[in-house]
Amino acid sequence: LLYTSFAGGATPSLRPSELADHTGKVSLAGYVVGPVTGDPRGEGMRFRLRDIDGSETVAILYRGSVPDLFRAGREVYMRGELRGAVFVAEPDSLVTKCPSKYAPTGS
Repeated sequence: LLYTSFAGGATPSLRPSELADHTGKVSLAGYVVGPVTGDPRGEGMRFRLRDIDGSETVAILYRGSVPDLFRAGREVYMRGELRGAVFVAEPDSLVTKCPSKYAPTGS
């Protein structure tokens, strides 16, 4: 496992604001921005992904299974590549980060 990471075999993890300067397959993380349209089993589901700590967004095209917790505002991760102005995600690579049940409640 360490060899893969040090040897450069790992897929780079980026945010939408870092995509423009990168080519090839990457892991992308961010917040889902609606509206979410389309059919993930057909022509594909479309939405925008925003930087976790910023305002930059990128258009997403995704096909495949959709996690139950997927919705606008949720943090997600996926693999794929930028094609023109659209990030085309690999089928079935969408993962939703679950909200932590251990997060402070403000008490």
